[in-house]
Amino acid sequence: MAQVKHDAWLERLIRDKASPQLLNVLNQPDSFRYQIIYTKIDRDKNNNPSFTNYYLNVDESRYFNPASMVKLPTALAALEKINTLKSRGIDKYTPMFTDSSFSGQTEVQADSTSANRVPSIEHYIKKIFLVSDNDAYNRLYEFCGQQFLNESLWKKGYKDVRITRRFVKMTEQENRHTNQIRFGSYITPTYIQPPAESLLQFDFSKKVLIGNAHYDRDENLLNEPMDFTKHNHAPLEDLHQMMQTVLFPKAFDKRKRFQLSQDDYSRLYQYMSEKPSESRFPQYDTSKYFDSYTKFFFFRSGKQQIPDHIRAFNKTGWSYGFLTDVCYIVDFKNKVEFMLSGNIYVNSDGILNDDKYEYETIGYPFFEEVGETIYNYELNRKRRFKPDLSKWKLNYD
Repeated sequence: MAQVKHDAWLERLIRDKASPQLLNVLNQPDSFRYQIIYTKIDRDKNNNPSFTNYYLNVDESRYFNPASMVKLPTALAALEKINTLKSRGIDKYTPMFTDSSFSGQTEVQADSTSANRVPSIEHYIKKIFLVSDNDAYNRLYEFCGQQFLNESLWKKGYKDVRITRRFVKMTEQENRHTNQIRFGSYITPTYIQPPAESLLQFDFSKKVLIGNAHYDRDENLLNEPMDFTKHNHAPLEDLHQMMQTVLFPKAFDKRKRFQLSQDDYSRLYQYMSEKPSESRFPQYDTSKYFDSYTKFFFFRSGKQQIPDHIRAFNKTGWSYGFLTDVCYIVDFKNKVEFMLSGNIYVNSDGILNDDKYEYETIGYPFFEEVGETIYNYELNRKRRFKPDLSKWKLNYD
């Protein structure tokens, strides 16, 4: 049995000025299944960071559906893989055309949202972080292949992460098969990656059942829990550490890091923090994709404008009543930085796949209030050395 990580100090901090609604959530950890990780960052005189982690109800054995959070490790693995193919004359900017090689697969020959009208690893990653684009994730999953994707994460120590499927209706066998991909030109490609079949044997011995009832793929109501046993899985602490190793690579052992170039890091930092309104390609309808669309901590519940002096470098996920955000907050004006990750389950009727979840009334307000509490603490926290945050002042589209 995994041990629950819980710091009484963090609980007191959050409870101290909590609203009645937040207290109601905190008092029901089994119902809301919430977890929070807060990382305090201190700098030395040379601006080198050190980290202190605090936990609230963090339990790696308690399943939550990571939803779009799996796009974070998939994007990182895709960058790592494309870097191994430089000798083939391709990189993340090279046009990438996806064929259909097995049942259920679809092809991609163009991308109207990119500046040059063709798809690429780099452009898919941008769409993943700006608006959590599902098709972009599917294409990176196909490029990585299920086997490479999982094995590369396991080698870095993320043994409990399991990415088994695209975000489109497919059988287990169809998700094991990934497409042929052409790079450079569709007609005369520079390199062709052949279709692949994953031979991985996942451990599905632990059953994961959530809820009281659910709608199946054919929209039939079944009066039994939904089975998540073979779904994607990614513990919050692993996602938090992945983000940390990307933001602060020099602070971590090479075995934990993804093998990325300096340009990879630059693009990730830009896209993790860019607002939809700042993007030219793609150009988004900001009435739908407002600036806090994927920024849960602080901003999302009221769809607020994000102040110019604050940036959130993050990835979010939401599905089946589960909400997750893994983020790094920077306040340039007040010289404040910290990491905050959390998730919650908001599904009072216990029915999954009915699109009736309390995201707006409970989920987003939970993230907003917890985020404000930690931010206000950070504003008043004494630091021996103020951080130099100039690294995070970036140019956007």
